[in-house]
Amino acid sequence: IKIRTMATVPPKIKVVFLLSFVRLQKLKEAFHGKYGQEPLFFACAPGRMNLIGEHIDYCGYAVLPMAIEQNIVAAVSVSDSKTIQLANTEPKYKDFSVSVDGLSIDRENPQWHYYFLCGVRGIQEHLSLSSLAGMCCMVDGTIPASSGLSSSSALVCCAGLVTMEACQKALSKVTLAETCAKCERYIGTEGGGMDQSISFLAEEGTAKLIEFNPLRATDVRLPDGAVFVIANCCVEMNKAASSHFNTRVVECRIATKMLAKARGLDWSRLLKLGDLQKELQVSLEQMLELVEELLHPEPYSREEICKTLGISAEQLCEDILSANTQHATDFKLYQRARHVYGEAARVLQFKAVCDSSPADAVAQLGDLMNRSHASCRDLYECSCPELDQLVDICLQAGAVGSRLTGAGWGGCTVSMVPGERIDSFLQTVREHYYAPDARRSALEKQSLFVTRPGGGAAIFIEE
Repeated sequence: IKIRTMATVPPKIKVVFLLSFVRLQKLKEAFHGKYGQEPLFFACAPGRMNLIGEHIDYCGYAVLPMAIEQNIVAAVSVSDSKTIQLANTEPKYKDFSVSVDGLSIDRENPQWHYYFLCGVRGIQEHLSLSSLAGMCCMVDGTIPASSGLSSSSALVCCAGLVTMEACQKALSKVTLAETCAKCERYIGTEGGGMDQSISFLAEEGTAKLIEFNPLRATDVRLPDGAVFVIANCCVEMNKAASSHFNTRVVECRIATKMLAKARGLDWSRLLKLGDLQKELQVSLEQMLELVEELLHPEPYSREEICKTLGISAEQLCEDILSANTQHATDFKLYQRARHVYGEAARVLQFKAVCDSSPADAVAQLGDLMNRSHASCRDLYECSCPELDQLVDICLQAGAVGSRLTGAGWGGCTVSMVPGERIDSFLQTVREHYYAPDARRSALEKQSLFVTRPGGGAAIFIEE
């Protein structure tokens, strides 16, 4: 297999074994069985695990994820049929067919194929393509759905990559990441770009500090002697199908405007807590002091927000709330802002420890992870009882740090475990979290695993 990476344009050609041949061969056979032809190329986009920096990318702050080995792969053929045909190796995801001239995405019904169409439409709009090539696609995924490991964003990225290649265009990794981050909003998710950025910018063997505006990625060498373990709590949460995620985005937006108004700034043009900090030119610690001084812990009502900002209820709905947060009545601005500024500081501290590599690096990083989870649980309220129970079990089993990873409200934890404790850690977590529950026990093999930093998205051309 020759693999085309997108480090430069024109891209480099090199031989790399990123996918097991058996899996690729099975996908090729499934494609042939469905469409009666051979695929022209394969596209791959990895999932991700966020080490620290939860719910702050959409506030403008840096995050620290790594790509994981689990990924989305698509086998693709191209034709002049003017139709996009989608199929999935997982039978519960139904086939879908649509005319290239009639792409529409139903944000009220976030099915798997609509995520794929987000990527298609995003690339089409970015390249100003009047028409698209017809495509047959067979998709295969190893990222557990709704687990906080970015299966949906990996699907969007894979689709974007497929569309670029099918239309014989070339875009840089950064452009692909930025385009795919924007186009996931077609399905209603107002994310910040972390998931798409690491999917394209990841490199094997290193985590990345991802910064925004402009988008850039810096290698972060993780300490020797520590192993990262992902454990799924087996509660699913689909960001696009609920309002939890977008409610937090909106609360951060309102907090930005309320703080800006209190400081005499033009609040109407500020949307992100990070932009507010830049405008004020103060430290994260000073921003936390401002939150204490200017916001109250009690939830804000619509009436109080409108009165403070001098706007009508209609303006609040039209200019600030998103489509699926129109029903919200109370907003916890103090708690959300405290989490964001505190978490942004923890990301920078985490990288600093990795860079300086002190003797107690593992212990320091573990403490930062634990404080991150406490903030997600108590201030951002994006955890759930099962995640909290799993974090506690992981810490009791020997992890030095454990936290939810991803949006939360279900999904996975990530734990940092000293290498010498890994076998006993896995056994204890199995016995105390998975074994007592029949459903969890059945899912355990795909729910508990050691991970290491994987590579980024790629095009595969078979010779």
